[in-house]
Amino acid sequence: MDFFSSNFTLGILGGGQLGKMLLYETRKWDLQTRVLDPSAEAPARIASNVFVQGDLMDYQTVVDFGKGLDLLTIEIENVNVSALEALEKDGVTVYPSSKTLKIIQNKARQKLFYRDAGIPTAPFSRFAYTNEILDSIENGGISFPFVWKSARFGYDGQGVKIVRTKEDLATLDNVECIAEELIPFKNELAVIVARNTEGQTITYPVVEMEFHPEANQVEYVLCPARIPEEVQLRAREVALKVSEQLGHVGLLAVELFQTKEDAILVNEVAPRPHNSGHYSIEGSYTNQFEQHLRAILGLPLGKTDSKVSAVMVNLVGSEGYEGQVHYQGLEKILELPGVTPHIYGKRLTRPFRKMGHVTIVDPRIDKARERAREVKENIQVVSKQKAL
Repeated sequence: MDFFSSNFTLGILGGGQLGKMLLYETRKWDLQTRVLDPSAEAPARIASNVFVQGDLMDYQTVVDFGKGLDLLTIEIENVNVSALEALEKDGVTVYPSSKTLKIIQNKARQKLFYRDAGIPTAPFSRFAYTNEILDSIENGGISFPFVWKSARFGYDGQGVKIVRTKEDLATLDNVECIAEELIPFKNELAVIVARNTEGQTITYPVVEMEFHPEANQVEYVLCPARIPEEVQLRAREVALKVSEQLGHVGLLAVELFQTKEDAILVNEVAPRPHNSGHYSIEGSYTNQFEQHLRAILGLPLGKTDSKVSAVMVNLVGSEGYEGQVHYQGLEKILELPGVTPHIYGKRLTRPFRKMGHVTIVDPRIDKARERAREVKENIQVVSKQKAL
């Protein structure tokens, strides 16, 4: 099929920052695109050929959007899977498939998949409702502390909480969930796997993730991870096994724990471009967004090696500020060598909302990490008025 400078049309469910950055690559290749997002102010609205405002979870909206497309992909998992199944039956190609998304959308189903496929993951218990957990504790089924995860709609640190007491338990939503053993780990890692329609598979280098202690969001992503080579190899092997068992097409970001004994456990996955791969825009031979397009279009996969060490710093809304965004200190960080800011195009900030990221490249990862700290200290995402 002729994809470039043709009538071939790619649909994207979701128009956030991932959609916006994916559209950098569709523009580069002159691919026709249609984007669906619930917000009239979605970051991807400008770069798409056609922008449609609508609910990603509404069955008829997604079906109507998908009709006539040559290929449909996602930039967020929270979409109506039944609509994708209907579109697939009508001959629309969907990557990742509805079958893959059905597993990944629900964290309880995802964990059961790992267990059944022999993929290492933290021990867990599944509950139809959070209020069932107390009975399990009182009857010796599970014990404090543990990690509570909502089965659906968790995002950017939401829907995850470490539970240490009954009082902590009382603050949680009464929804389908899992209680996962609290694993003492050295590092949180991630591996992005790309798999195309021909079954060609390749991985990016292992990255190391540092999280904000309060928001439970990634603050820094470091590539390469500062871990022994044998641990890197094991992490890539586990990520490839997840990819093989899912049989996905596109990108698969596999988040991992490195335990104190250097075992590798799968935390969760995302079947799309991912925050842990943003460094690749400046740092890799083939960035993750171009790679996703190569994979879903059935093109040869690109080289995943890094050109240079890179650290990504997430820019999130500062605590205490809500309203029209202002990037305080942006000019100061632009004075630093190897620094590239990416502004997502969200006009309104609020505490911990993802508003952009900054990539820092340097031949030495320790130097890049040091400069990343300097970036973090010199830029703030604020607003003209204080938050509530």
